[in-house]
Amino acid sequence: GKSRLLRLMAGLSRPAAGRLSWDGEDVTDDRVGHNERIRYLGHLDPVKPPLSVAENLSFWAAGGDIPAALAAFGIGHLADVPGRYLSAGQKRRLNLARLLVRRSPLWLLDEPTTALDRDAVGMLADAIAGHRAAGGMVAVSTHAELAIPGAASLDLADFPAVMDFAA
Repeated sequence: GKSRLLRLMAGLSRPAAGRLSWDGEDVTDDRVGHNERIRYLGHLDPVKPPLSVAENLSFWAAGGDIPAALAAFGIGHLADVPGRYLSAGQKRRLNLARLLVRRSPLWLLDEPTTALDRDAVGMLADAIAGHRAAGGMVAVSTHAELAIPGAASLDLADFPAVMDFAA
């Protein structure tokens, strides 16, 4: 359900029917352009164990302020620590910091609060608020409480899957 919808929006899955479009254009017509419009964060945190926190983040950065992104998620003091020494929560914070070092209009976040403590959830809410205030969009799949004022909620239970086994 929720993860599949985000993967579909990210262009990682194909729709069973119909098409996925952005401003009326099919996203499959320009996959590179679509990838530049989105930032997808899934369940796994892509942290290279031998690289430092700052080195891991620099891989994703496109002119973004790495120290500011690390500070925004409370891990600036870990900049020189190799990824292999990070806890699950620290890896998740590093993954979330990726959102801040490369601009994109749409963030697709699949269970982003996993392994986060209350402070980090607040930092995520602040990052989302800042992105939205700057005109960005966010789609979040979550079971956890995440304060996003003015957000619309989509309950996938309202959209049952249609299976046609006759074909």
